[in-house]
Amino acid sequence: MAVSGNLAGLKPNQLDALERLSQRRVPSWQVISPELGSHLALLSRELGRQIGIFIDRRGQITDVAVGDANRIMLPDFGRVRGGEGRFRGLRFIHTHLRQEPLSRDDMTDLTKLRLDMMVAIGVGPEGVPGAVFVAHLLPPSKGGELHRVIGPVNMGTLPDDFLALIESVEAEFSRQIRGRKVTAKDGRAVIAHVATTKQGTMAGRRSLDELAELARSAGVDVVDRILQIRPKPDPRYVVGLGKLEDIMVRAMQKDAELLIMDCNLSGNQSRAIAEKTELKVIDRTQLILDIFAQRANSADGKLKVELAQLKYLLPRLGAKDDALSRLTGGIGGRGPGETKLEIGRRRARERIAQLQRRLDKLSTGRAQRRWRRQRNDVPVVSIVGYTNAGKSTLLNTLTQSDVYAEDLLFATLETSSRRLRMPREREIIVTDTVGFIRDLPKDLVDAFKATLEELEDAHLLLHVVDIADPMRREQMQAVEKILMDLGLEKIPRLIVLNKTDLVDPEEARVEATALKAVLTCANDKRSLTDLLQKVEDYIWHKTKPEPDYY
Repeated sequence: MAVSGNLAGLKPNQLDALERLSQRRVPSWQVISPELGSHLALLSRELGRQIGIFIDRRGQITDVAVGDANRIMLPDFGRVRGGEGRFRGLRFIHTHLRQEPLSRDDMTDLTKLRLDMMVAIGVGPEGVPGAVFVAHLLPPSKGGELHRVIGPVNMGTLPDDFLALIESVEAEFSRQIRGRKVTAKDGRAVIAHVATTKQGTMAGRRSLDELAELARSAGVDVVDRILQIRPKPDPRYVVGLGKLEDIMVRAMQKDAELLIMDCNLSGNQSRAIAEKTELKVIDRTQLILDIFAQRANSADGKLKVELAQLKYLLPRLGAKDDALSRLTGGIGGRGPGETKLEIGRRRARERIAQLQRRLDKLSTGRAQRRWRRQRNDVPVVSIVGYTNAGKSTLLNTLTQSDVYAEDLLFATLETSSRRLRMPREREIIVTDTVGFIRDLPKDLVDAFKATLEELEDAHLLLHVVDIADPMRREQMQAVEKILMDLGLEKIPRLIVLNKTDLVDPEEARVEATALKAVLTCANDKRSLTDLLQKVEDYIWHKTKPEPDYY
């Protein structure tokens, strides 16, 4: 048996008393015997420090921990779980010199270590056991409590049959996990967002909704959502320390090992959060990069994703610690840009330069194709818009093509061009581009900038908007910002309010009037008549659209 913790200043006979605790045993059906509880309280009062013992299910004391007057540090048991659906088989019983209830740290340790039970014995003025508080985990349930807390009680009214109680709770844990859809642990995530007081709760919830959709597009099962309102994000942990502990507890209960933060984290923040929670931590940028890595099919697209991933990882390649190792592999680090952490900064820079040269060559080929198109004097209409607004579906319906379209964010990564025959035997080229999103990672924009050069040759941009999305105005502004960053703000744009089948017709008409937009349902060809007429009016009659974005 090991005695650990704050042993400085203890006398030899006090150390001997602590070591002799291993000779005591507790009946398996008891939480703790009254005799051992009294002995712990008396010894704790004598030392003026909290004392804790770990007891296994056979009633044997396995470890002793000594703290100070206010708290106690538990020994390191390594990684969190002893096995899915199973507890660690140890209960921790410790003293509280002021007879206070179980603390937040106590509840965190109970969950983090999957202990059978957490018990605090209050110590009276004469070293007599006082108020006792008991807690154990509860099986996951929707909207349910994480723990059951009993107390204050006295030593004589502790649960009658400890072993039967814990085994029944553990069996229910195991049953629920076996009945759950089997997914990789990286596929189960808790997502978190910090909204400032100025932004408010509604904006925070909408951001979480979008993050959940991004996670779904990456194949991640979101098992819990955390929203915190703060004056400003915490510089170290983004969320407050107390909220971070809550996240860890809920992740343990939901059997998730992935935490997705709805912001862009610095390397130091990623490491600090990972070390504190023992979860794999990724940010919004990594999640988007992961989606791009999954969807990139062409050699061009794979090169761009790898370039963006390397640029993201470059400033994070310095420290080789366990927290940073969670930045690579699995969700947030897979695909063509997945790199081993051992890669050096110099090698990463060399690879970035090599990728840039290869992409420049591909960009030259695209420029030549655009020049040939311009020489043939074929008008170009490009479809832009927020991700999952229905751009690819619109292209397919207009041109009777079969470009990949799916109800997922970033279903389209490659630029697709199709010819569309207009009335009077005239033709235009319609191009579909990658969707935009708010706070699109700069490295990703830079990597795909060559692809977006296609937009520079467009005679008209069709800005497709999901009219059924309550955040459509914010999404339109995000698209406009990216277009301005790309220097495309002077190209005429026609707003296309799509998915009209999902909203009230009168609401759609009012919105179209306010935005000077055209209404469509991209999967219904009959709804595209007005759109085609507007396009024809501009291309051949120079009737300039005048959208009102605000």
